[in-house]
Amino acid sequence: MLLNALPLLAPLILLAAAFVPRYLSDVDARKGAWIAEMASLGTIAVALLSAIVLASSGSGDSFLIGVFGIGISTRLDIVSLVMLLLVSFIGWVVVRYARTYLDGEARHDSFTFWLLSTLSVVLLLVQSGNVAQFVFAWVATSMCLHQLLVFYPERDAAQRAARKKFVLARIGDFALFGAAVLLAFAYGTTQISAILAAAESGQGGGMAASAAALVALAAILKSAQFPLHGWLTEVMEAPTPVSALLHAGVVNAGGFALIRFADVMILSPLVLAFLVMIGGFTALFAGLVMLTQPTVKASLAWSTIAQMGFMILQCGLALFPLALLHIVAHSAYKAHAFLSAGGAVDGVTAIRKPGPVAVPDLDAVTRAFAAALVIYGVVYALLGFAFGFGGKSPQAVALGAILIFGVAYLLAQGFADEAPKALTQRTAAYALISTLSYLILQRTSEWLTSGTLPATPAAGALEWALILLALLSFALVALAQATLPLWSYHPAAQGLRVHLSNGLYINAISDRLLGGWIKTSTSKGAVQ
Repeated sequence: MLLNALPLLAPLILLAAAFVPRYLSDVDARKGAWIAEMASLGTIAVALLSAIVLASSGSGDSFLIGVFGIGISTRLDIVSLVMLLLVSFIGWVVVRYARTYLDGEARHDSFTFWLLSTLSVVLLLVQSGNVAQFVFAWVATSMCLHQLLVFYPERDAAQRAARKKFVLARIGDFALFGAAVLLAFAYGTTQISAILAAAESGQGGGMAASAAALVALAAILKSAQFPLHGWLTEVMEAPTPVSALLHAGVVNAGGFALIRFADVMILSPLVLAFLVMIGGFTALFAGLVMLTQPTVKASLAWSTIAQMGFMILQCGLALFPLALLHIVAHSAYKAHAFLSAGGAVDGVTAIRKPGPVAVPDLDAVTRAFAAALVIYGVVYALLGFAFGFGGKSPQAVALGAILIFGVAYLLAQGFADEAPKALTQRTAAYALISTLSYLILQRTSEWLTSGTLPATPAAGALEWALILLALLSFALVALAQATLPLWSYHPAAQGLRVHLSNGLYINAISDRLLGGWIKTSTSKGAVQ
């Protein structure tokens, strides 16, 4: 039990690094940033040591620092460990980047303080052993992030985005608080492991189902789902490190909440069905809008909304191990994408004469989709024969098929008539490697989380209907994306592009409803 408290050192190290420089007169902003980077490296060391503890002693809870089930405790299992490793690593990358990015800024020390504070409460969130700590860390994460979003008070767009985020976050906070109260009354405890164990056996009744609905609402608001996604597209006005920080357990905290309380979520099939619909629609909608954005950071923001929608979709299908894998993969590559966006733009502009572009026709796209599905089926069958990969749920098979549509888009470029033979061979190899890698990672995530996360329940009539709807919807959108050069110059398509580039004006509607164009005291809360 004592060793299970080891992860608590991670947030404590960051808090010490945040507060100590404020009381030492000889520590300037540069030295404070160096201390912050060393502290973030310390959290990685704590996470690695926690992995050793988990491997040697198994899952468990630490002692509670508090009374009546309210206080600080740690739940150490594979879910909390994965998130601990992810947040500590992404946090170190962001802190190191910010050390150079903000060098010379007038309020560099203030930024470092709030950056470390945000990371510390996220680390506290992912290792929460009781629902009271979970709610506290959830709220504190939003409050600390708000200070980073308003770091540039002179930027009106940043202030507006921060205010919208603040209002929506408070609604999510109340929803999560309500869920925590219901769970505590339904199961007679605040300990998360005890709640999950009871839910696994089917206990909880209507109160647990209501708690699941409130957790889902909190997750939707936290992860910028349609139609309350607008704030995420506008926080690009904040410093670039903040955009990367969002992927260190902040914007994807909604998915983590669904995964953490997976046993409770399964008790309410209707809530899961709602998550499938809202997540799937958000993924499709944001994916289309992303294609019309003129700037790199705007495209990345819409891409994040789409990816968060896909994560919510996975949770709705009760594919919680795959949702956890999605969080890890998306956080790593998207944080890198934001931090390297400037260099990527410089690299593209340096190309004086790009090579010829192979535009696939409808026949090439059709062959690409057929080939992608064949590759998926063959690789799946071979892995099943060689390593026992069979027995997948319909939800998992459908999700794999949806991801294979992306492979089809890749193959279509190589199947174009103008494509050289080398390109065709290269895209085929990439498609095979991508499919093989996905299936291996899928099974690995299921193996690692077995015994911690619940198995996907059998698909009923409602689940089958949602699966078929998702397959059809994603197939049509993937087909539209693959054939984009063939129809994008049609006058009707040009008109649609204008509307999509503005996000179908959903953000403007939310601005009016939330009063987002008016500065209020909530958007002027930056610490001087």
